[in-house]
Amino acid sequence: MTINTVYDLAVAGVQKSIPYKAGKPIEELERELGLTNIVKLASNENPLGMGQKARAAIESAIADLTLYPDGSGFHLKQALAEKFSVQADQITLGNGSNELLELVARAFLTPDCEVIFSQHAFAVYPIVTQAVGAKAVVVPALHYGHDLQAMLTRVTEKTRVIFIANPNNPTGTLLAQKDVEAFIAALPSHVICVLDEAYFEFVSQSETIDSVSWLKHYPNLVITRTFSKAYGLAGLRVGYSLSSVEIADLLNRVRQPFNNNSLALAAAHAALEDTDYLQRTIANNTAGMAQLTAGFAELNLMWIPSAGNFVSVDLKQDGKAIYDKLLRKGVIVRPVDVYEMPTFLRISIGTQQENATFLKALKDVLADV
Repeated sequence: MTINTVYDLAVAGVQKSIPYKAGKPIEELERELGLTNIVKLASNENPLGMGQKARAAIESAIADLTLYPDGSGFHLKQALAEKFSVQADQITLGNGSNELLELVARAFLTPDCEVIFSQHAFAVYPIVTQAVGAKAVVVPALHYGHDLQAMLTRVTEKTRVIFIANPNNPTGTLLAQKDVEAFIAALPSHVICVLDEAYFEFVSQSETIDSVSWLKHYPNLVITRTFSKAYGLAGLRVGYSLSSVEIADLLNRVRQPFNNNSLALAAAHAALEDTDYLQRTIANNTAGMAQLTAGFAELNLMWIPSAGNFVSVDLKQDGKAIYDKLLRKGVIVRPVDVYEMPTFLRISIGTQQENATFLKALKDVLADV
């Protein structure tokens, strides 16, 4: 074996992997561009700020920071178990739901395995697949969403994991409950289905999928959710999965001890009980979605109907170029060329004023093109 650089020593999948590219901090952009009051609508964060109950829980937990956190997340697991009527040992806690996707890959995948996910699906799916050297099977999207029937036809003896995002990021598309359950029911027992529901709370009540009830019937199902979006705790990184006891046991075998810090555990526990904050978040999201899509209609732009806290809009031209122009006007959005959507931008729902600032900037930019 000839070694030319340290990269030659890395696992083959890691060598080929493209790192997730996060946006620059607001402070750095303000310094670079000489701007102030930058509006960030790029990362699907909660624009309302942290809830008061979560903030109070953090302040209370600060006194014990000399101690290691509860490695089992006992109190948060008990609260989640009560909320969703499952056993505590069906729950795995993660450093954000992203870590749970990685834990699934580490627990179940080898280089001999195949992983199925959709075109335009969450960027972390190929990252965790490549990291363990498994083969990614990317199925072409249907109307920017998952083509479940086509995905079923790609299942083989080598298929070990299927990732489904519902709603999907970055397109916001939502699959119907009956279609998702029929898909899971049709899977052979050697396939783990990961139902990524990071944006679950934003789905309207009439469309909400009761996926938790499926755990009783499908031992190969893993549901992942997060406190980063609707609960406003993105900076603390808390996610969780619901699964069979056996899958949870396997995930916890590869989970690092103390992967959730004390402040994160306390804040998530408090946020889970803050129904007023969640209702205000959903109300702001509903109003903001209507505000943005009305603005797109006024500009004669097409967008993908979204069930999340973001919306992808088609500019019919290079989205990255428009992104750069918006950046210089103090508005940060998300280009999605990495998702094979080069003419789109993904816009997170902000406050009414933030949304208005973005729409004004977009109108000005498009007028100058």
